[in-house]
Amino acid sequence: MRKGFRSLVAGLLLAASNETATCWAAGSQQNKHQRSEALYRQRLIKQVRHQLLMLPWYSVFDNLAFQVDLDKVTLIGQVTRPVLKSDAEAAVKRIEGVATVVNKIEVLPLSPMDDQLRRAEFRAIYREPGLQRYGLGAVPSIHIIVKNGHVTLEGVVDSEMDRNVANIRANQVPNVFSVKNNLAVARSSK
Repeated sequence: MRKGFRSLVAGLLLAASNETATCWAAGSQQNKHQRSEALYRQRLIKQVRHQLLMLPWYSVFDNLAFQVDLDKVTLIGQVTRPVLKSDAEAAVKRIEGVATVVNKIEVLPLSPMDDQLRRAEFRAIYREPGLQRYGLGAVPSIHIIVKNGHVTLEGVVDSEMDRNVANIRANQVPNVFSVKNNLAVARSSK
């Protein structure tokens, strides 16, 4: 009788441990899948960002952004040259893992007045001693978008003060109808 009871208890313990191991393995597999999906998404975002930054006609007067949804990439922003819109789409389509590219990039209208405002805004912002460091890279971090006399500042700055100084400098340029400041302040690690 005792042997029967022991084998019954041992069988129940074995069954319970097998069930626990199966549940743990299923949970572990799900966690691994979620982690690998997150890593895949981060890798894809990094590759898309890299491809857009490497475009030869991408400048301080263009703004390219994107959204990633699984294997679909949506391109958004504004560009001064139509070739940049098509180049951006072609570059992102070549990335492994991208199945669909939706191109919602706006091509800004040709305007000699807007071109003059772009140059004047560039000088006003990047000649400011506190903002000169943002113009040192191949693609400056403060982007100046001009459409029909209206200016939008896009990009990232280090502090709220830099954001405000850029806004003040942009508003001082003559013949500008309005300035919209979309500059983001980078998170500090303090």
